[in-house]
Amino acid sequence: MTKTRSLVSESTGSKFIAKDVELRPLTPTSVKFDIHYSGICHSDIHQVRDEWSAGIFPMVPGHEMAGIVTAVGSAVTKFKIGDRIGVGVFVDSCGECEYCVAEQENHCIKGPVGSYNARHYDGVPSYGGYARSLVVEEHFGLHISDEVNLAEAAPLLCAGVTVYTPLTRWNAGPGKKVAILGLGGLGHLAVKIAVALGAEVTVLGHSDSKKADALAFGAVEYLNTAESIGTVFNKFDMILNTTSADLNVDGLLSMLRVDGALVNVGLPGTRQSYNPFSVVGGSKSIAGSNTGGIKGTQEMLDFCAKHNIGATIELLSGSNPASVDEAYDRVVASDIRYRFVIDAQSI
Repeated sequence: MTKTRSLVSESTGSKFIAKDVELRPLTPTSVKFDIHYSGICHSDIHQVRDEWSAGIFPMVPGHEMAGIVTAVGSAVTKFKIGDRIGVGVFVDSCGECEYCVAEQENHCIKGPVGSYNARHYDGVPSYGGYARSLVVEEHFGLHISDEVNLAEAAPLLCAGVTVYTPLTRWNAGPGKKVAILGLGGLGHLAVKIAVALGAEVTVLGHSDSKKADALAFGAVEYLNTAESIGTVFNKFDMILNTTSADLNVDGLLSMLRVDGALVNVGLPGTRQSYNPFSVVGGSKSIAGSNTGGIKGTQEMLDFCAKHNIGATIELLSGSNPASVDEAYDRVVASDIRYRFVIDAQSI
C-alpha cells in the first residue's frame, strides 16, 4: 500500500514524531490529494490527550485540510487533477439514513466516520490531516475557490462551518444583534462571518486584551464579561458561545431579548446549570450546534470566498514535530491569534 509522511502521536499525550502511515487505496469513487495546509483545532488536543474518551493510537490528528488533487478514481466526477480541495471533520457516512438524505451527514444515524481517531466502516482506523497526503471519497471533498488563500482556508473546514451553521440557522443578519462569546479560533471567524451576514456584532470577552482585534474584525462593541454580565439586559437576539469555559448561564440568558437564543458550539469540561425561570420568562432558548453537512460546508466556503473571509493564522513548519507540541500548549494557554496551521508538505 502507498504510504504518506505524517505527524503521529503513538500513545496518550505523547510527543509527535514523523513517520510513514498507510493511505487508503484509491477506489473508483475516491480522490487522492496533497495536503498543503492542516489547521490545529482544540479538539485535536482533547483527543490526543484522551480528554474526551479513549483514543485510537497511533493517531494522526487533523480535520481542517486544504490541498490539491493529485489522482482521481475512474468514476469520479466532482474533481479533476489540479483542483483545490478541502476536507473537514468527517470522511464518510451511511448515505441512507434520513439525515444523510437531507444532506446533514454530520448527524448520520450510523455515525459519520471522523477524519481521524475513528474507524472506517471496514474497521480500519482513519488518519487525519497532519500528513502530506490523503485519500477520501469524492462526496466528502469540498471545492476551495482560487480567490481564497489556501492556508487561511484550512480552518474554515471545521471552525468556519461550526460557526456559520448556527449563525445562518438563527438568521443572523440585518436588524439582528448578535454577541460572540470568546474571541479565539472559533470566535474570530464567527465575528467575521456574522458581520458579513449583516448582523450588528458585539464580542463578549473575559479581558480587554482582544478589544482592538474584535473591532478590527467588524464588531461594533466589545464588552468585558466580568463587567457586563448582571448589568446588561435585553440586548441580544443571539449569543453564540464559542468557549469551553464554565459559564454564568443565567447571567448570559438575561442579556437576551425575548425569543433570544444562547447557542453553544464550545464544549465545557464540566456540566452547566441554569434556572428554568431564566428561559421561561422571555421565551428564550438554550441550544447547540454541531459542524455541518457537506452541502452546508460548501455553502460556507463559497460565502467566505465571496466576502474575502479567511482565518487569521500562525503558520508552522511540519518539519519540526516539537513545534506542534509547543503549539498545543499555546492553544491551551490561549496564546494564539487565532489559529495554528501546519505546512503539511514540509512534514
